[in-house]
Amino acid sequence: MNGVPRSDRLHIALFGRRNVGKSSLINALTGQDVAVVSAVPGTTTDPVYKSMELLPLGPVVFIDTPGLDDDGVLGRLRIEKAKAVLRKTDLALVVITPANLWGPLEEELTAVLAQKEIPYLIVLNKSDRLGGKDELSEELWKNGALSRAPLVKTSALTGAGVADLLAALVEHGKTGVKQRSLLDGLVKAGDLVMLVTPLDRAAPKGRLILPQQQVLRAILDRGAVALVTQETELARALDQLASPPALVITDSRVFGQVAAVLPNDVPLTSFSIIYARYKGNLSQFYQAVQAIQDLNDGDRVLVAEGCTHHRQEDDIGTVQIPKLLRARTGRQLIFDHVSGDFFKEDLARYKMIIHCGACMLNQREVEYRQDFAADKGVPMVNYGVLLAYLHGILERALMPFAVELGITKEVAQ
Repeated sequence: MNGVPRSDRLHIALFGRRNVGKSSLINALTGQDVAVVSAVPGTTTDPVYKSMELLPLGPVVFIDTPGLDDDGVLGRLRIEKAKAVLRKTDLALVVITPANLWGPLEEELTAVLAQKEIPYLIVLNKSDRLGGKDELSEELWKNGALSRAPLVKTSALTGAGVADLLAALVEHGKTGVKQRSLLDGLVKAGDLVMLVTPLDRAAPKGRLILPQQQVLRAILDRGAVALVTQETELARALDQLASPPALVITDSRVFGQVAAVLPNDVPLTSFSIIYARYKGNLSQFYQAVQAIQDLNDGDRVLVAEGCTHHRQEDDIGTVQIPKLLRARTGRQLIFDHVSGDFFKEDLARYKMIIHCGACMLNQREVEYRQDFAADKGVPMVNYGVLLAYLHGILERALMPFAVELGITKEVAQ
């Protein structure tokens, strides 16, 4: 379970003012000294992440954030980092104390959480200082805060209430957070699924890349049968089967080769398209790819990747996609590239955004990026959807999702 990537963990973030004990609380929740604790306000300067298994909920990652009432130039930068965590938060803890009454800051924070449909709990930390009279709880009832979210009293110092908070996280993680599966509606028990996985220079030595690993595991979890082959062995593998596979999933880089070998009646898609649907809104990606027809000379295109990696001379994001897109459009396009958590806020100068499969980003972050781009009027397409389009097999590659996308077989043919 410790090997579960952060992108597939439930993200639980702690928000609040300085010195409400967020760092002490995350240490108490994880049972480790994860975050630096100090009586000095503003000790936490950057978000701190700690992964663990929260039974029976499963793998989670706790995120400690800087205080939302920080001041000064550096303080404002810290606040921005804390707010950026909201983009990936599945479940929030709004931490307050007897010395920090509920006020405009908490009202603003919870309004944003509600607008983003992020479930949250109110945590009254340092409850050992209440002195027997819980005036703060009474105040919360008066202003309506407790009508919007449950309250859990804790003391990170004594450990009181920490078990109750963990139990509340399990309950709300199960009921309040929407969950998706990689292969929902695609694979059932007993199906034979063929995975086409190239082993070129971009593949990690001695192992499969993360999307391939996770799709393989998802197939096994559903009681289906997986057959893994390279694109060079695909024809031979198909000849040895008594019946065709229920689904073929390929790496986007060899879409064209696979489509040329695979019979037209065998469903085909890619790892990247599966991730587009798993992490974001596949329909939006499908609609965005149509904007390629509107590209003109001098248009800027942003290529965004969720992780950083050493780039090969034929790197898909910096070499292959720009080359294919220029050839398909016949336009002289300008490409910018970003990677990791960084996502350009100034999107107005771009005509299109091309995003990777996002295997290292969680669902909340991908949906944020899609919505942010849509708000700026910039279409954002996914690697897999784009490459299927450039290889002339977009509708075929999306046929496994035809019902949800409204694609007919006549269109695909």
